[in-house]
Amino acid sequence: MKPRLAPRLALHLMLGGGALVMVVPFFWMILTSLKSRADIAAYPPNLLPDEWVWSNYQAALDYAPFGTYFRNSLFIAIGHTVINLMLATMAGYALARVPFRGRTVVFMAVLAMMMIPTYTKIVPQYLIAKGMPFFGGNDYLGRGGYGWLDSWWVLIVPGALTPFAIFLFRQFYLSLPRELEEAARIDGMGEFGIFARVMTPLVKPAIATVALVTFEGSWNNFLWPLLVTTRDDLRVIQVGLAAFQLAERTEWSYLMAGSTLATVPMIVLFLFAQRYFVQGFATAGIK
Repeated sequence: MKPRLAPRLALHLMLGGGALVMVVPFFWMILTSLKSRADIAAYPPNLLPDEWVWSNYQAALDYAPFGTYFRNSLFIAIGHTVINLMLATMAGYALARVPFRGRTVVFMAVLAMMMIPTYTKIVPQYLIAKGMPFFGGNDYLGRGGYGWLDSWWVLIVPGALTPFAIFLFRQFYLSLPRELEEAARIDGMGEFGIFARVMTPLVKPAIATVALVTFEGSWNNFLWPLLVTTRDDLRVIQVGLAAFQLAERTEWSYLMAGSTLATVPMIVLFLFAQRYFVQGFATAGIK
């Protein structure tokens, strides 16, 4: 047993060091959110605040309409998650279990979309949203107005379906035994019934994984909402945090308090879905 102890100890030390590197910024953020301006400006910086200013959180909420920002982010993240789960499960099931001409080509296209960097799609998506016909004063050719810009459409529709979700669901549906659907067909069940009542309840790890990844990506999205919205009632929480970065100074305590509040929903969601999340990634490559 002793020869195995050293590699195991080294592995645990490496993992512990990596975990510490990941956790330290979060502790620093929380501690900074409880510091006064004098503590933040002190040099050398203090790890613990001399004065614990719990009122920074209430001041941050009063400084900007964080209630509106939080509501907008929550609505958009839930909308993206629900739409992605509905469409990606059906697309993944069709690619895995329904034989049709061109299925391999469609799957190759999904894989190709996964390889395209997100930021290369920003400009085309912006032009498509701005030129949407019959919206925002546009004519049938998409001219004369601003299309979907500054509306809920532009915040929810782009990014509501992701190729990663389709790929993951396809892999999970492929791993299910074909005898299940054959038995369901013998019992007279239709294709949609097999999908909804037999197959989908067996891919809960994939559902939890896609839900968590989609919610996290939507909740932390900054660039797209910043580009396509100018109205304060449509701002999301990640864009709203920029309100603490003024021209003359940055309100670091308020910024860290707002960042802490913005982080809490993701931590809670991950704690609830952690088991399925890890299982989903561990079995994504089956078949």
